[in-house]
Amino acid sequence: QVQLVESGGGLVQPGGSLRLSCAHSGNIASIYAMGWYRQAPGKQREMVARITSNRNTYYDGSVKGRFTISRDNTKNTVYLQMNSLNTEDTGVYYCNFLNSAGINYWGQGTQVTVSS
Repeated sequence: QVQLVESGGGLVQPGGSLRLSCAHSGNIASIYAMGWYRQAPGKQREMVARITSNRNTYYDGSVKGRFTISRDNTKNTVYLQMNSLNTEDTGVYYCNFLNSAGINYWGQGTQVTVSS
């Protein structure tokens, strides 16, 4: 059974940094992309960043230049380094793996709160 487990969320002041990690257990054949999504209170879930199997990266405009996504294939882990956080970054962050058959796998989410 595939499981994605996020860690690294928490409470941080505006301007601060956090690093999220997502590790998966179980077998996911032909991972095409790994990504991070977030859902703010009262809003729909939106993609924050994505990294493909050939390491192309994509970012939402609101985080470009502040967030960096990376992956370690040896550890089956994807990371999201978040710098210069602001209150609009608050939300539940979900890890997502997409395989070449179009199957999505989701983590349970980790809360990020940016507040003074």
